[in-house]
Amino acid sequence: MAKNNQSVQAIRGMHDILPEQSPHWQYAEIKIREVLASYCYQEIRLPIVEKTELFKRSIGEVTDIVEKEMYTFNDRNNDSLTLRPEGTAGCLRACLEHGLLHNQVHRLWYYGPMFRHERPQKGRYRQFYQLGVETYGMPGPDIDAEIILLTDRMWKKLGIRDKVRLELNTLGTTEERLIYREKLVEYFKQHIELLDEDSLRRLETNPLRILDSKNRDLKQLIQNAPELMDCMEEDSRNHFSSLTQTLDALGVEYELNTRLVRGLDYYGKTVFEWVTDDLGAQGTICAGGRYDGLIEQLGGKANHAIGFAMGMERLLLLMEQLDNVPVENKVDVYMIRVGIEAEKEGMVLAEKIRNEVDGIKIQVNCGGGSFKSQFKKADKSGAMYALIIGDDEVSRGEVSVKPLRTDGEQQNMTQHDVIQLLNNY
Repeated sequence: MAKNNQSVQAIRGMHDILPEQSPHWQYAEIKIREVLASYCYQEIRLPIVEKTELFKRSIGEVTDIVEKEMYTFNDRNNDSLTLRPEGTAGCLRACLEHGLLHNQVHRLWYYGPMFRHERPQKGRYRQFYQLGVETYGMPGPDIDAEIILLTDRMWKKLGIRDKVRLELNTLGTTEERLIYREKLVEYFKQHIELLDEDSLRRLETNPLRILDSKNRDLKQLIQNAPELMDCMEEDSRNHFSSLTQTLDALGVEYELNTRLVRGLDYYGKTVFEWVTDDLGAQGTICAGGRYDGLIEQLGGKANHAIGFAMGMERLLLLMEQLDNVPVENKVDVYMIRVGIEAEKEGMVLAEKIRNEVDGIKIQVNCGGGSFKSQFKKADKSGAMYALIIGDDEVSRGEVSVKPLRTDGEQQNMTQHDVIQLLNNY
């Protein structure tokens, strides 16, 4: 039988993050964590796999995610499990399971991969990384404002604030949406011959999703549809008005988008998206809203919740366009070792330097090679200094130090002096 020599490749839509890319990810992650810490949000770490029922109950069985996009399988016990397509349901499940919602207030965040089986394209992948923020126990519009202010600060910290804009809407309460739903269905049925296949399906299951259609042929029809705000009571109107007044007072610009409904069934009252015009069709980099009703839906007592999710791939694509993401130098010192005794002594010295010079990044040449080839590697590494140790240096108890990024002269030093030099670097 002929051997199959074809190499195994990554699954379509699931990408490697290579060493030259990872510093950009690390930079963004560090800045995001700094902002979250400044607002006193705490990290929660969640399983990647959950029971399929969790997502059917939370996301809704008639959504595109549950119907078409979930990676679902039966395990050895014949239990139906799913790779998480989003993080809100899992975070809420964890809080309910561990009793975190009883008379408590929480500000939480999580980070990691999510999975959706959809057509891969730039900025949209089958495995993608997402930051999620969820807050519980706070009913007022003040926490809605804080969530938006937090994201606004993130964009400033990452240098992309002028590349994104905030779109804002309110979906009212469940009862108000039911009244609106009837009016919407009646309106679209009057124009049923204009609806596409997706909209006809949504007309029976989730007519508000028609408002979110990307079909340009439906643009005028959607613009003329009834307004949800017309079905809202005073409490919902006041909640939204208080939020916008806070944003106005703090100078956070936003656009009212009455057709912004979000893709998941559990949202109510405040919803928002941060969008950009610089990434083509995949313009939403962060989206969220209030989902008070989901807690009861998953078996908990009535409570209050608002959160958002942010796609890291799209964020990084936007940051790459700026071409100003600082990348920390990977190597401070490169150690060249030539000779049997030098190889041993060099490794000992490198550990001594790491012990005594806090935070130093020292790369020891491993795998041998001539002095010339090692020196080329030292220069290519971007290191500030090359430490050169041969058998002669070992016998004298010295190290040769060569500055690689300045015009300084190469000089011999004791190990003690080398450590002092690096401590002052």
